[in-house]
Amino acid sequence: MGREKRAGTRNKDESAFSRAVSAVFAFVRLAEFEILFFLFLVITFIVFKDLISRPEYNQILVKKPGGVDLWPY
Repeated sequence: MGREKRAGTRNKDESAFSRAVSAVFAFVRLAEFEILFFLFLVITFIVFKDLISRPEYNQILVKKPGGVDLWPY
C-alpha cells in the first residue's frame, strides 16, 4: 500500500518559505477576532484623535455658553 496523505499534515518536501507562509495563515485563522478587534481600536483611536484635536471641539470642553458657571475654573 502507498502512503496516504492526511489533511493538515506538513509535507517535508515544502520549502521553508512555504511553511512560513502556511504558519502565518494558520496564526491569522486562529487569532482572527483579536486582530480585527485591535484594528478596530486603532482606527477608532485615530478617528477620534483627529476629531478632538480640532480647535472648535477643544473650546466646547473649556468654555461654557453663557449663564452662571458653578466651577471657578
